[in-house]
Amino acid sequence: YGHSGGHIDDAKEFVEKLVSKKSDFVTIDITNQTVNIVGNTAIVRHHFYATTADFGKAPGDVTLDIVLVWVKTGKNWKLLARQAVKSEKKK
Repeated sequence: YGHSGGHIDDAKEFVEKLVSKKSDFVTIDITNQTVNIVGNTAIVRHHFYATTADFGKAPGDVTLDIVLVWVKTGKNWKLLARQAVKSEKKK
């Protein structure tokens, strides 16, 4: 799970940040999503805009472009990789 600042979380670290509210999303808006499936692999791209209240602080803004790689195992899709880059603010 790659963040726009370069840090990479494993699944456990990512979940712990959400549960502890170290990362707390007040709103999330996903736009311009595309999904391309090749065999058992899906590449998903979208624009991500959110307001945050990390550590209970006053809301901040996050504007990212994200790519996710999913793999289908049996009947389920599992996230294999995610990378974000900072992008222009929502208009």
